[in-house]
Amino acid sequence: MHTFPPRVHAFGLPATAEGPLPVTLSANPENPDLRSPARFMWWLVWKARGLFLATNLLAIFWYVPNGLTPWFLGRTIDAGVASGSVATTAGWALLLGLNIAFASICGTLMHTTVVSQWLQVMFRSTLLVNRKGLELGHHLPRRTPTGEVLSVAMGDSDIFGAVGEVMTRVLAAVLAIVVVSIVVLQASPRLGVVVLVATPLMVIASWPLLGPLGRIRVQMRSRSSVLTGMATDIVAGLRILRGIGGERTFGDNYARQSQLVRQSGDRAAPWQAGVDALAGLMSGGLMVAITWLGTREVLAGQLTAGELVSFFGYAVFLVGPIQTLFVFINRWNQGLVSAEKALHVLRQEVPWTPPTHPVDLPRDAVIADERSGFTARPGELTVVVSSVPDDTAALADRLGRYLSDEDEVQVAADTDLARKAAGVERRRLRAERAAQAARDRERAGGRWGVTVGGVDLSEVPMVQVRERIVVSDAQASVFAGTLQQLVDPHALATRTQAEAALVVANAEDVYDAVPGGWSGRIDERGRGLSGGQRQRLVLARSLLLDPEVLVLVEPTSAVDAHTEARIAERLPAHRRGRTTVITTASPLWLHQADRVVLMVDGRCVAEGRHDDLLRHPDYRGIVARGFDDDAEEVLV
Repeated sequence: MHTFPPRVHAFGLPATAEGPLPVTLSANPENPDLRSPARFMWWLVWKARGLFLATNLLAIFWYVPNGLTPWFLGRTIDAGVASGSVATTAGWALLLGLNIAFASICGTLMHTTVVSQWLQVMFRSTLLVNRKGLELGHHLPRRTPTGEVLSVAMGDSDIFGAVGEVMTRVLAAVLAIVVVSIVVLQASPRLGVVVLVATPLMVIASWPLLGPLGRIRVQMRSRSSVLTGMATDIVAGLRILRGIGGERTFGDNYARQSQLVRQSGDRAAPWQAGVDALAGLMSGGLMVAITWLGTREVLAGQLTAGELVSFFGYAVFLVGPIQTLFVFINRWNQGLVSAEKALHVLRQEVPWTPPTHPVDLPRDAVIADERSGFTARPGELTVVVSSVPDDTAALADRLGRYLSDEDEVQVAADTDLARKAAGVERRRLRAERAAQAARDRERAGGRWGVTVGGVDLSEVPMVQVRERIVVSDAQASVFAGTLQQLVDPHALATRTQAEAALVVANAEDVYDAVPGGWSGRIDERGRGLSGGQRQRLVLARSLLLDPEVLVLVEPTSAVDAHTEARIAERLPAHRRGRTTVITTASPLWLHQADRVVLMVDGRCVAEGRHDDLLRHPDYRGIVARGFDDDAEEVLV
């Protein structure tokens, strides 16, 4: 039985050390059941079925003996104390002690396994979100807010663990109620009927309170996701916010959103208190009813003193199992809310489909983009110039089959009304985009529109595209870890190769500044490094991959002119013989390019050497502005 950590092989990730995995959602039997929130939670529990069954068995051996303890106590009184036999009393007392000891041992073991099951369910759902993020990569934040993903991976996963924990106890609790009811029926049919009828009635009585409580929790969960996203954005942009004096504005927005979350919690509190009060009231009422009826039967001579003590013990014991039923209903409803949010993340599918008849990507071939008319010749350094950076960034996305036009950024709503309105608008826009995408695919025959040696990228397995064509975006992240892990995350390069990449990216100063050199630690998002240092480390990381085709989007936008000049001088020699495409308007790069391509309104209108293109008015206007910007940067 495997306990921790859980093995998760869900979704279609590229080939790894675990072996090749299928790409489509339906092809992998390890994928979670995403048909409904309830099915998803049942799947999580079933995947931990070894611990689930062990915990259930131990819970039964804990609950049932505890439920029979009053019976042993009653027999000790009736058969031993009432008869005046010390031996009989000692014998029944010994059985009572053994019963209590057995229940205690099983209870201790149960709490051990139930915590293990809780952790396994919790971390399995966390790992599912993690693997979905790896599968979608850069597409995920365009579809789902970061705060929503974090809330699912952390808060909701813990709720799933709690649901699994109480689910193991509720089955044993129901069995204990049945066993105690049978014992009570044998001693007093009337009291047994009271127990059997009152127990389901108490559960049914709580349903009117659960509806409003569930709706408020949905609202609170949505507002909490917005709050988490705001916190993530503030932390990510804290340096910029301080630079422009915007931290107070964003702090006030965060405070207002946190008050909305508090208000939702305040609204949920009375309903939750009502459910808890109802559970306590009905459990206590059942105990009073059994004690009162049992006392009347003793006075009527239908019950013995020991049986009356037993009935009182049964009533006290049943409070626990009945409250377990209420806890289960409460947590199950919480889990449904969280599962609905989790499904929104886990149902996201990759925007590409595997080729029906895959072919290999040609080597040393011309790259052509049909939409813009751009071409990149093998072994050349090509610089793409445009007055609209979004046009060149879109070209880079297409060259690496990077982003899909069907992706959209999802924004969590603050209120029910806003959520409904936003949902209607999103569905309308999504339908329009889906229809347009379908028409585009029909016209293009399912092609991506970028060819390498005449082979469309849609015909090539995505793993091969990622290995052979690397796109390094200006917004690429710096993760926490050692400097070596940041520059060479897959540990594939030698130290000499890594140092050479640092030199080409002019990032030697980062190595000198980090205590410990290659073993020195770098904080999450590169805190403690300047924007230029982070950008140069990202450039060194992409250079160390040494791909056949490297696409760099504004690789030196955050560095000064002198540093940019050194990088522009070193990179062509380092990449000689391999295809390199750079999107920038910096004259320092234009002088180093084998070929410069001018893009106007998303179309390539001219190409040639830098000196030749200066005769083009559009090109001259862009480059002249670049000279002005460089001059200002040097003066600063």
